[in-house]
Amino acid sequence: MSQHVGELPEDLGRPATAAESTRPTRAESVFSGPYRALSLGVILSVSMVAFESLGVATVLPDIARSLDGLGAYGWGLSALMLANIIGTVLAGRAADRRGPWGPVTAGMAVFAVGCAVAGAAGSWPLFLVGRFLQGLGVGAVMAMAYTVIGLAYPEHLRARMFALLSSAWTIPSLIGPVVAGTLADSTTWRAVFLLMLPIVAIAALLTLPGLRRLERPRDERRAAPAEPWWKGPLANAVLLTAGTGVLLQALLLENLVLLAVLAVVGIAVALPALRRVTPEGTLTARPGLGAGVVIRGLLCGVYFGSEAYLPLGLQELRGQSAWAAGLGLSAGAIAWVVGSAWQAKRDAGAGGRSGSVVLGFVVLLLGVGVIALSILTETVPAWLAVVGWAIGGIGMGVAFNAATTDTLEQAPAERQGEMSGALQLAQTLATGVIAGLGGAALAIAEHYDATTRTALAGLFALTALLALIGVLISRRLRPAATAG
Repeated sequence: MSQHVGELPEDLGRPATAAESTRPTRAESVFSGPYRALSLGVILSVSMVAFESLGVATVLPDIARSLDGLGAYGWGLSALMLANIIGTVLAGRAADRRGPWGPVTAGMAVFAVGCAVAGAAGSWPLFLVGRFLQGLGVGAVMAMAYTVIGLAYPEHLRARMFALLSSAWTIPSLIGPVVAGTLADSTTWRAVFLLMLPIVAIAALLTLPGLRRLERPRDERRAAPAEPWWKGPLANAVLLTAGTGVLLQALLLENLVLLAVLAVVGIAVALPALRRVTPEGTLTARPGLGAGVVIRGLLCGVYFGSEAYLPLGLQELRGQSAWAAGLGLSAGAIAWVVGSAWQAKRDAGAGGRSGSVVLGFVVLLLGVGVIALSILTETVPAWLAVVGWAIGGIGMGVAFNAATTDTLEQAPAERQGEMSGALQLAQTLATGVIAGLGGAALAIAEHYDATTRTALAGLFALTALLALIGVLISRRLRPAATAG
């Protein structure tokens, strides 16, 4: 191999010109000489996150039972997602000013510390601290993956790289749930977190050298905007996280008056902060960048919000083992790769993304319906949930790839970090909120002597509604004058 890790061409750190972005060179690919090392590094970093995500989701019911946290189960997911917001916002803004090397380095280090804390936790609150630290790291790593693609690859290779990022979930989706479930059943769930530490070290060694070339020269670095600290990205990311956390915690309360008061306070804190850390027009889904961010949020709310409770539903209601429940996560992740690859091929032809997001939402809605039926209805075989989530994964792959490519193509080079961060923020915020609402539904069911089946039925109804909303606003992805 002639191209070693860290050896990138001199011009790789600059955005491609319009002519270069539409002019493929002979036999050029994301694994050709100029891009090989960087492509491998980015894919390995995403694979690291994927392994952790799928592995922990598989064994989280066991962890909650072991640490007496089943009553606050949603926080096992939401703690990571809310911290992800802070990591995403800070990493995106830092990358625009200096380059992606610093945010990725910090993100991997904090992620490793979070894995160690969660794996050693002796109580549910300490476990949540570990999950929060993991979330800070995941936010930085994932936001930077999309930033690097926007900065380092010409337009005709970006769709392929987005597809490969989805493919980075393939091996983790095959072995992550199975390995995690086997470890939990045969040893302890703590082994899942300990296993992550050497993976993080290897990913760092392979990734970080290749990012050095994308650092901005000192004389070209952008200074942070001159503004009061309380208007800065860190303050608003913290406010958004805190407000959302207050809202989710309020929904776990049995006292309805206190619930209502804290919910209003949480929303009042979170919404202004959300407006300040997302592109203008996001809260109204304005055609173009604003709608692109909203669509990412809806997609991930539907997919990850439903998937978060798939293992719990199969284990608690259908009596499946952690290993068997993990098969559903594997099926969804693998099918996501298939859908993403299909969409990447459509991108190579004329009108490749026209209608793809709408189609993806429709197929994803079908998948939600199938898993809901499989979990909630005893007359349907439990294994049908695996088929259902494979259907959902195909829809997610198609829509996610198309929407991401279209949105980032509309962002100028100097805003790639900001837009990548906004997309990742929408993903994590939507996932955290829907996971939290599912946890609130479980808590309410416990307070009022309802059943887990009723709570999960409400969750799947919500995610199905979000999919329908996504169908309606998908046509706003491009402004009317540039829609194609």
